[in-house]
Amino acid sequence: MRTGAARGHIGHFHETAFYGSDDDYRSIVVPFLDGGVSAREPVLVACRSANERLIRDSVADASGIVFLPAGDQYDRPTEAILTYRKLFAEYAGAAQIRVVGEVPHPGIGGSWDWWSRYEAAVNEVFAEVPLWGLCPYDLRTTPAPVLADVLRTHPHVIGADGAHVRNPHYTSSWALPPAEPTSLESEPPLVELTDPSPAEARRAVTTACSAVRLSRDEVDDIVYAASEAVTNAQYHGKPPVTLRAWAGRAHVLVAVTDRGNGPTSPLAGLVPTDRSATAGVGLWLTHRTCRDVTMTRDRDGYTIRLTVGP
Repeated sequence: MRTGAARGHIGHFHETAFYGSDDDYRSIVVPFLDGGVSAREPVLVACRSANERLIRDSVADASGIVFLPAGDQYDRPTEAILTYRKLFAEYAGAAQIRVVGEVPHPGIGGSWDWWSRYEAAVNEVFAEVPLWGLCPYDLRTTPAPVLADVLRTHPHVIGADGAHVRNPHYTSSWALPPAEPTSLESEPPLVELTDPSPAEARRAVTTACSAVRLSRDEVDDIVYAASEAVTNAQYHGKPPVTLRAWAGRAHVLVAVTDRGNGPTSPLAGLVPTDRSATAGVGLWLTHRTCRDVTMTRDRDGYTIRLTVGP
């Protein structure tokens, strides 16, 4: 029997909440965690150290909570999904698993595009898991566009009065966001190719990397990612396919554009798939190795942007 707001719910109960102070955070998170510990449910927390301290100082029994360590397993949405899948498998048979998870965004120094897709994707990825996932967002640091995406991707929300309600802003549909080119793209690209072969893409990106202090692995990652992006554009998109590359002082950005519509699911690149002959594992590996991967769509078509470097 599931407990709390998720009583009677089947699968993932994906909920968000918004707070504007440390006291607000405690009032939202502590009852959620204490309720899970009291019910002897698996209770997991993945959050920043400051919020972990607030939790440890406030809950009735911190020993009943698994605090997940920060690390590489959560720095990309692909790794977060893999890690959570393994953890949830350990709790197979539990009536309910409670998780408090904090998601990176620009307000705390993270990139949002792929985490926005993550928030939409986990509704499907964990659809059959008896999971109650609470994603609190700090109104003091979270940018307005991020808050709008959060409301679109969470079926449930905790109201100002503490009530757990259906989120009227949630939508089960998903679409690629409009383009927001980086400042680096205001400069002329080092490389610009039209309809390149994958081999030509690899050579051009290798050249673009030559003036940047990158590790061998980082060069290999962006060269592979560019080749995959070109292959996918040729196979799934519409011509012409354009590859552009820019180099900053410490990083390289590659953008591949085609005239197609791009992926129609937020799962693209976040989980491996065998449904496609070309865009399954390759796109997933790209998300696992590049420092950042964004996907956008505008009047010019679909663009995937790939970044490596610190």
